[in-house]
Amino acid sequence: QVQIVESGGGLVQPGGSLRLSCAASRSISSIYIMGWYRQAPGKLRELVASITRGGRTNYADSVKGRFTISRDNANNTVSLQMNSLKPEDTALYYCNTVPVAALDWGQGTQVTVSS
Repeated sequence: QVQIVESGGGLVQPGGSLRLSCAASRSISSIYIMGWYRQAPGKLRELVASITRGGRTNYADSVKGRFTISRDNANNTVSLQMNSLKPEDTALYYCNTVPVAALDWGQGTQVTVSS
């Protein structure tokens, strides 16, 4: 089973940027779609961005134009560049497979957007 470790979160002011990284313990090259999910307090976990093995991306409307997902199959990493952050982006961010989260969830990385 592939283990996932997310990193890169932090406290940032509105309008700021962060880059999240997801490191897998084994090769992800055979996984067709990887994605970043987030869960805010009191809300359900939601998918915010996904990327296929070939690099095709998809984004939730709430982050379109601000977030960019990328994938490095050689280094078993998936990244999420987040720009123009808003307070409503505050959440615990995770990566996993899409459409079914088939891997054990990692600990996530906390993103807090606040002035």
